[in-house]
Amino acid sequence: AHIAVSKFADALPLYRQQKIFGRLGVDLSRSTLANWMIQAAERCGPLIELMEKEIRGGPVINIDESPLQVLNEPGRRNTARSYMWVFRAGALDRPVVLFRYHPTRSGEIALKIVDGYQGYIQSDGYAGYDHLSGKPGIVLLGCMVHARRKFMAVVKVRKKERGKKASTKGLADEALDYIKELYQIEKYARQNELTFEQIRKLRQEKSKPILDRFKIWLDTYQPQVPSKSLLGKAIQYTLNQWERLIVYVEAGFLKPDNNAAENAIRPFVLGRKNWLFAGGPNGAEASAIFFSLIETAKANDLEPYAYLRYLFAKIPSAQNEADFLGLLPNRINKAIIDAAVTRVVE
Repeated sequence: AHIAVSKFADALPLYRQQKIFGRLGVDLSRSTLANWMIQAAERCGPLIELMEKEIRGGPVINIDESPLQVLNEPGRRNTARSYMWVFRAGALDRPVVLFRYHPTRSGEIALKIVDGYQGYIQSDGYAGYDHLSGKPGIVLLGCMVHARRKFMAVVKVRKKERGKKASTKGLADEALDYIKELYQIEKYARQNELTFEQIRKLRQEKSKPILDRFKIWLDTYQPQVPSKSLLGKAIQYTLNQWERLIVYVEAGFLKPDNNAAENAIRPFVLGRKNWLFAGGPNGAEASAIFFSLIETAKANDLEPYAYLRYLFAKIPSAQNEADFLGLLPNRINKAIIDAAVTRVVE
């Protein structure tokens, strides 16, 4: 549990852990540590299968993906780019964060995970998600933050060219002002702890008129701005995503952006900077399993080391689906893990 949390929660590569153990007089090879992680992850497989079902049980699924280098993939070069996918969904008060390794960025993995699901799916503008729009009962949401980044790129280039003290506002700033207004409404809703229904009404009353004005602005300047310029690309991206960007006003539990998924995958991105690559497909699969368990534990306010320690103690005696369900980080009795933390501290 300590080794898994050190690597997957604290981004400490196995080779560094090997050195730390060595200083303490414990001789553990890196291959031994890696094999422990793979074998422990395999024992947790039944939990991951159940977490897939949990993903399809919520009203909205947030999806994102990030590159991953995996060595020794059959039929592929070691320099080939693979991907780690993340799905954040499940019950709104008991979220599940599911990671999946896949050799490609095709939408196959997303299709498999959401097969049979009906509800909202939120992602960035990557075209690989487009085929989900044809599935019955699925409504796609866009990400306002991604649109904002396109306009921010224009502002950054302008400031770089004109100097940091440049005060003249341009069209990109006008677009950012619209988006800022929208997020001020979201901030008001959070600060006042509005219910989902109150948020929906607030958005219909306040956000929708801003979106309508923003759409008019986009339509007005789209033909006037060179299409290949940064501003032209920002406007076109936003227009292409428009029908998905405005969906969030339909329900109070929806968000204007895909930050839930981006925040969920950030620990993986941080860890990747340190351990750089997975040694093989089995290692990548094990990483996906541990990231799933640890990030879901964190999303449900569980201390990850205490959770894994409890899980590893109980999983050998799990006999059926009900036993494994009771061990899921989004379903387990939090008081049990809190008590385990107290015992560890003492």
